[in-house]
Amino acid sequence: MLSFLIFAALAAAVRASFEGNINYDSPSFNHAVLGIDVPKVKARHLEKRDYTGWNTSSLNFTHGVASGDPYPDSVILWTRVSPFVENDASNITVEGTVPLYSHETERYIRASTRPICVDWRVSANRNMSGAVVTTGRAYTTSDIDYTVKVEAKGLEPFTSYYYQFNVCGASTSSPIGRTKTAPAEHDETPIGLAVYSCSNYPIGYFNAYGNAARKDNVDYVLHLGDYIYENRAGVLGRDPRASNPPRIIFTLYDYRTRLAQYRTDLDLLLSHQQFPWIPVWDDHEVANNGWRGGYSTMNNTEESFVRAGGISVDQRKMNAVRAYFEWMPIRQASLDDNLRIWRSFKMGKLFDLLMLDTRHYDRSITTLGWNDDYIYEISNEASRTLMGSNQENWFYRQLSESARRGATWRIIGNQIVFSRINTTSWIGTFENPYNGDQWDGYMANRNRTYQHLYDNNIGNNIMLAGDSHANWVSDLVWFDESDYDPATGAGAVGVEFAGTAVSSTGFGRNISQAINQSRYLVRDNSELQWSEGYYRGYFELQISREKIDASYFGCPTVAIRNPFELSLANFTVMAGANHLQRPVAGGTVESGYLQTGNVRQTNLSYNTQTGQYLYTNYSQMWITYPPAT
Repeated sequence: MLSFLIFAALAAAVRASFEGNINYDSPSFNHAVLGIDVPKVKARHLEKRDYTGWNTSSLNFTHGVASGDPYPDSVILWTRVSPFVENDASNITVEGTVPLYSHETERYIRASTRPICVDWRVSANRNMSGAVVTTGRAYTTSDIDYTVKVEAKGLEPFTSYYYQFNVCGASTSSPIGRTKTAPAEHDETPIGLAVYSCSNYPIGYFNAYGNAARKDNVDYVLHLGDYIYENRAGVLGRDPRASNPPRIIFTLYDYRTRLAQYRTDLDLLLSHQQFPWIPVWDDHEVANNGWRGGYSTMNNTEESFVRAGGISVDQRKMNAVRAYFEWMPIRQASLDDNLRIWRSFKMGKLFDLLMLDTRHYDRSITTLGWNDDYIYEISNEASRTLMGSNQENWFYRQLSESARRGATWRIIGNQIVFSRINTTSWIGTFENPYNGDQWDGYMANRNRTYQHLYDNNIGNNIMLAGDSHANWVSDLVWFDESDYDPATGAGAVGVEFAGTAVSSTGFGRNISQAINQSRYLVRDNSELQWSEGYYRGYFELQISREKIDASYFGCPTVAIRNPFELSLANFTVMAGANHLQRPVAGGTVESGYLQTGNVRQTNLSYNTQTGQYLYTNYSQMWITYPPAT
């Protein structure tokens, strides 16, 4: 009887601990079949009654800590604890009668027979001293690549907390992370955001992530996608930042390994450790130029299947999505179909944050390298959609509900440039002047968005974008339907802030060429107030009831790790104005080109580590590689 009671108590504790790790769950609350089969995992381990089989000295927190998706009373905490730095090699294609997108792999892989137990706790103190605010226990196994993701609940709104994971019964601890909850519903306290996109590990160091963390002027990090890239560069063993795996990635193991490699960058680790993130994917988390039927280098044909080593479009997406949910500190989204990442956050009464998926969720065909002219011909067809019907209608409802509840601003995080951009002087032609992979290739979808904003008198809209590897700042204008005055901004319905890449390549081989290209782009687009394409970096938004200040920062080089940045340009949007304050950027920018104003290059850089200013002069922006041998 005593042994039975001990076993029952153990089973109850294990049940709670496994279910405490939400990485076993489906990415969708409405699709439980997409999760790991926890009863099978529990049964597998209870049969062996082996919960302390690991030598605790062999366990390490291999990739730091992270937090994200803050609510007023809770936040997601993440870590990875494993006896191996390498990722789980389970990689057999799911076949047969398993439900679509199921994460249940018990029949196909040889999973670990020894789960790892971790305790976690949250404190109000930086050194984790004093009373514990909340705590919990969770298990992890090879089924989820030894990742741990928990929801810390019972927290106070808009409050900074510190958290740490420990191996159960051992002294092995993770680094201490810092996080912050979202504001209460009616709070209007100013908020700071750092906004990033497009970090390509082999191309350059992620200095931009570390710069904002060292300055510590923001509350949250938004990432608009291309957190990883699926292609390859460099040679492992020769080049310090060569891609791992050393190939284009397709399998679950591939995507886990690539994510793990990116998480070794010291500045990315610092950013995750210091700020809660609110991320969304772009295309390269799966593959380039994604749409509902494939990618630019892969489609649903037998030839493509064979070329990819026996991986189909749908299987590749499932592999990438599973790894992303394992490794990113994000919540499950409640949805009715597919694998949804689009979601919203109420940041007090100051703003509503709407994070869209304009890449993978039921997107109509995009440019694939061979069909650019065709996409231009059909770009204004009413049937074309970037988001799919479900998401698009959700988006419009969210905009209306935000305005009705009295939120001052609507901040929209999307992947691709929303504004009309005539690129004839850059990548377009006179016959096809637009980039069909951006909203320009989905004009009817963009017009429906504008119509909803104008018809419902919804103002104070700020569109955010990444993807293009360049900086763009525009008034949001519905051409042919509204009278727009470029000199004053009258007739606009908001502002778009689009940011450059953390490290991915931009335009212009040098600064002067990039400035000249920006001059032509600004000339050809009346609503485009500033363009800049040379520097890698990010931008910060300081948001209050009265205004939004946007500050753009550029890294003088990403070819080496360094803490320097330049202040490229600063913009202001006053509440109720719905356009950039004039004179735009105060009439002066460091680089790029203004619609009206001056460019004054100084190379005066700020050292985010020491707080000192100095002049820098780097001739190489990106890492370059010799040919593979």
